[in-house]
Amino acid sequence: MARELRQGAAEGGAPRRSRRPPVLKKYGQHFLSDPGILEGIVNALGPTSTDTVVEIGPGRGSLTEILLERSGRLIAVEIDRALTEDLQKKYRDRSNVQILQGDVLETDLHALAGQDFLLIGNVPYYITTPIVFKALDAPIPRRSVFLVQREVADRMVAKEDTESYGALSVNVAVVANTEQVMSVPASAFKPPPKVESSVIRLTPRAAPLVAADSLAGFRTFVQAAFGQRRKQMQRALRTVRGISAEEARAVLDRAGIDPAARPEVVSPEGFARLYGLL
Repeated sequence: MARELRQGAAEGGAPRRSRRPPVLKKYGQHFLSDPGILEGIVNALGPTSTDTVVEIGPGRGSLTEILLERSGRLIAVEIDRALTEDLQKKYRDRSNVQILQGDVLETDLHALAGQDFLLIGNVPYYITTPIVFKALDAPIPRRSVFLVQREVADRMVAKEDTESYGALSVNVAVVANTEQVMSVPASAFKPPPKVESSVIRLTPRAAPLVAADSLAGFRTFVQAAFGQRRKQMQRALRTVRGISAEEARAVLDRAGIDPAARPEVVSPEGFARLYGLL
């Protein structure tokens, strides 16, 4: 379901008397309101006073408030213009925070933050995969923590030959180690969404299985292979690459993949070897 989560409502102390911007349905906003979960999300990122942190979708600023106290520099990118203006006013006297209005998918994070930064955000459900892929493009942030729909989190951490394993599992695993840090119930948000959520932490692999300049092609190949997931790999490879049965069998043998196997039982390492040979 297309949902965009936005932090909010757990700012501590007395409620603000000023009128808040309305919840916008077009962004699917749900404001995280549990202080313990907010602390847990920041703990999962583990920023220090020497770190630059980029926050996706600060919303009303509940995570922002915690991040400011723990990081050296904070850059927050918010698509909602009214929320952006509120945060810019609130933090206009803080020299270590920059609040930008814009779409994170169209924002050059490395130009803003440099080559070494941490990334955190409650990402829109309907564009989770593009945001994750953007986070995994080189140079990859030193750590990334996302609050995502639980179903997506399950797919990101899934191993081969399990129900949730698919193209997203493979494309994440070849460049990063993924941990499912904590679950977040719908009741932690105001208004509550109709789905449960999970916190995911991504850490770059010391040695990626696929080179940075090959990632785009690899992702397309894996997506196409899982589009043929009911077929055996030999037939799927023929369909995806337009090669003969003999050529498909030969390259699969070289990659150590059973030609009769289906895509959901091929490991990320196997897909990486196969793509390299192709």
